[in-house]
Amino acid sequence: MWSGRRGSLRPAGCGLEELRRRRREREAVLRKARREQQLISKRLLRDDAPGEAEEGCVAMILREAEIQQFLRLAQRGTEEKERERALVSLRRGLQHPETQQTFIWLEGSMRTLVGLLTSNQALLQLEAARCLHELSHSEQSAVAEACLPATSYLLTYLSGHSSDFIELCLYTLGNLIVESEAVRRQLLPQGIVPALAACIQSPHLTVLEALGYALSQLLQAKEAPEKIIPSVLASTLPQHMLRLLQPGPKLNLGVAMEFAWCLHYITCSQVNNDLLITHGALSTLGLLLLDLAGAVQRTEDAGLELLACPVLRCLSNLLTEAAVEAVGGQMQLRDERVVAALFILLEFFLWKQPSLLPEGLWLLNNLTANSPSFCTSLLSLDLIQPLLQLLPVSNVVSLLVLTVLCNIAEKGPAYCQHLWPGPLLPSLLDTLAFSDTEVVGQSLELLQLLFLYQPEAAQAFLQQSGLQALERHEETQLQDRVHALQQIALHT
Repeated sequence: MWSGRRGSLRPAGCGLEELRRRRREREAVLRKARREQQLISKRLLRDDAPGEAEEGCVAMILREAEIQQFLRLAQRGTEEKERERALVSLRRGLQHPETQQTFIWLEGSMRTLVGLLTSNQALLQLEAARCLHELSHSEQSAVAEACLPATSYLLTYLSGHSSDFIELCLYTLGNLIVESEAVRRQLLPQGIVPALAACIQSPHLTVLEALGYALSQLLQAKEAPEKIIPSVLASTLPQHMLRLLQPGPKLNLGVAMEFAWCLHYITCSQVNNDLLITHGALSTLGLLLLDLAGAVQRTEDAGLELLACPVLRCLSNLLTEAAVEAVGGQMQLRDERVVAALFILLEFFLWKQPSLLPEGLWLLNNLTANSPSFCTSLLSLDLIQPLLQLLPVSNVVSLLVLTVLCNIAEKGPAYCQHLWPGPLLPSLLDTLAFSDTEVVGQSLELLQLLFLYQPEAAQAFLQQSGLQALERHEETQLQDRVHALQQIALHT
């Protein structure tokens, strides 16, 4: 009976198939937006010796003659302490961009520094590596490229025994990677991916965190999808990354954060997300989501949102893959606990980090888009009202909330019965007053679905001055959709 009514009243081009087509197009745009945000940055380790701090040493800009003198003393000084002090002075000078530029254009300077890096005296090696680290933090690609002669040695030292030295080498490599394509071109054939894969089995948390940083820098390169990510996926790195993201007493926030961002960059590339799914990425990230929801209820730790963001993005990206259905990926997340956990995080974001609300709502959208069971969970947990309370936050948040509600309404009459009567209709009348065209358009789409499946809602809409709310959009780009909705409301 209802299908006949729907067919007779449906305006041309505005039926369910048309609504679905529009939403698919819009979701493709939103999905791209979720993928394009990255975190290119550099990190600087400065852990001056206590003696230096007590002496109140001030970093000075070094002239060419002073750089030459310090290098000469470091190379040929009569005492090891004298040589070490010379390198400390050079390192402090290299904190200035002016000294960095002078250093890289000084003939033989880098050759001398690399020679000290490869010496058999540990303290000189360490100070030489610290000098390279200062250079790696430069924002000038010419400085990074001047460090090219040192990269093969930095990679070699990743297999050493000193965790502090390995950590320093990893952060230095990470800084160099992000600054110059020439550096990346050299590091790939030198074996940076196998070297990083070997490091990930380190028992030292500081090494693992530094490794995650270096890898995330590598994965953000513009050539990563073609030249880097395939090699990473072919290594043992993905399995170990997922192991380090498993919830439990051994989970470390800093380490997990770095590798969650690594997974985010991999999933954004869409090179081979099927592989991550078969390795159990959905299950691991789903459990981590539950763990995060529990953690935000127990602590005020402001760092938790930095882990929640990439976890939400990874899950959202993976849920768009065809392989999810093939391997029963949805079944790995088909649990009311996931929906409940997501709403705990949404509440946390609302009060602590509103900018992350779209991340949680995008995941909720992907969960409900093709899954009646997740829509059922949302209804059975009585979460429509909390969802509607997010509408006033921002236009972006409103659009995603309305998209999730459309996902539910699209599932048919049984689902629409849970949406009306209730607070939905008054909320939609409010969103029709918004100035944002996308929000209003999504509101019209939701109203159309509701009227098609729940005719009584159309009558209630008319009684609550719904036609007057629509009239303000009659002369806008939404006029065709407004007229179509008016006709449905009047003839239902």
